[in-house]
Amino acid sequence: MYAIVEMAGQQFKVAKDQKVYVHRLQTEEGKKVTFNNVLLLDDGKNVTVGAPAIDGAAVEAKVVKHLKGDKVIVFKKKRRKGYRKKNGHRQYLTEIVVESIIAKGAKKATAEKAKEEKPAAKKAEVKKEAPKAAPVKETAKPKPAPKAVEDLSKKTVAELKEMAKAKDITGYSSMKKADLIAALEK
Repeated sequence: MYAIVEMAGQQFKVAKDQKVYVHRLQTEEGKKVTFNNVLLLDDGKNVTVGAPAIDGAAVEAKVVKHLKGDKVIVFKKKRRKGYRKKNGHRQYLTEIVVESIIAKGAKKATAEKAKEEKPAAKKAEVKKEAPKAAPVKETAKPKPAPKAVEDLSKKTVAELKEMAKAKDITGYSSMKKADLIAALEK
C-alpha cells in the first residue's frame, strides 16, 4: 500500500516504514505528525484519486530528527568579464518515518479545529450585539422616487426645440442651446 501525500509544500510517494526527508517542520523530535492532504491511495487492488484530496484519509509519521541537507554550490560566471560569484547553501530538513496510512476515518488535526471554533465564537458575539441597535421605524412612509432628470446638455438643439414646442414655450425658434435648456428646466 502506498500514498501520494503533500508534506510541507511538496508531494511525496510514501509507504509504511519509509524514511522521507521533507522541508523543516515545526514539530519536536520524537513527536507524531499527521498529514491529511492525501492525494492518491493505492492498496494493491483499488486506486483512489482525490479531487483534490481524499476525505478521511491521512498519513501518520514520526519525526526522527532535524538536520541540514548536502551543500549546494551556486557558481555564477560571465566569461571575459572577470565576473565570478561563488555561493553555498544547505537546506534545513526534517527526517520522518511513515508509521501508518489510514484510508478512511482519520481525524482532522487539532489546529484546524481550533481555527474553525474561533470564527464561530466571533459570530456569536456579533449576534448578541445586533439586538442592541435601535429599531427601525416602520411607520414612516417611503419617499416617492425623484423624477429621472434628463441631461439636456447632451441633446441636440433640434431635440431641445422639439421638447420646447411640446411644452408650448414661445420664442423657442430664435433661442440658443443654453437658453433652451434654461427654459425647459423651469
